[in-house]
Amino acid sequence: MSRVWFVTGSSTGLGRVLCEELLEQGEQVVATARKPSDVADLAGEHCLTAALDVLEPDQIEAAVAAATERFGRIDVLVNNAGYGEMGAIEDFSDARARAQFDTNVFGVLNVQRAVLPVMRAQGSGHVLNISSIAGLASFPMAGIYCASKHALEAISEALAQEIADFGIRVTLVEPGRFRTDFAGRSLGMPERAGEAYAEATAGYDERRKELHGSQAGDPRKAAQAMLGVVAAESPPLRLLLGPDAHEWAETKLKQLSDDIRASRDVGLATDFDEP
Repeated sequence: MSRVWFVTGSSTGLGRVLCEELLEQGEQVVATARKPSDVADLAGEHCLTAALDVLEPDQIEAAVAAATERFGRIDVLVNNAGYGEMGAIEDFSDARARAQFDTNVFGVLNVQRAVLPVMRAQGSGHVLNISSIAGLASFPMAGIYCASKHALEAISEALAQEIADFGIRVTLVEPGRFRTDFAGRSLGMPERAGEAYAEATAGYDERRKELHGSQAGDPRKAAQAMLGVVAAESPPLRLLLGPDAHEWAETKLKQLSDDIRASRDVGLATDFDEP
């Protein structure tokens, strides 16, 4: 039996490839994008297209209503819409930092808030929140983006525990470098870096341009992995995609373990002294 997938950010990158793969596999798809014309070619018997800006609650509600009217249910929600803001943390304006969190965090909350009641009513569902290895480890010149993904990780980890009794599962998808638009049009750089970080920012931007279009990760294989995790009897909370993601995660785990051991004696001695 085919499932109904509700995908945000379907116009390009991983979202687009996922929708194409789902349709090839006989699934039902609700492909959403800020500009419906960008996904119009996907429309058909098994695919409903809809306008959806994750910052517009009215559009979200309308898209969810259209999905349930057309297919009667939503089995999988893929919170894929997002982008990255790069640059030194000190150079970020409040407006740029808030815009990053608005889309990557509050946009996800907006869509979940609309879809979860549908899943609760049907007694089943699976939420795939597209995070990043940056949700587990932070990198220089990407601190604000990493912070938004760290927030998504915390939200998803708690959400998984809150909705398990309703038959709804949650998986964080944590890709490494995949050959999508992320290092291109979906990546924002500061218009002008501060003098202190100008050299570092320029170097990062140069590496980004070299990386774009040459990433090792295959988006279609990522889409297939997502299909697999939804079909799994006991899906994991986290799905790391790519050798680089696994390498960075292992490095992070070692750093965390080292820090815990190094501070253990001091940390254990901070309770009140009992008489």
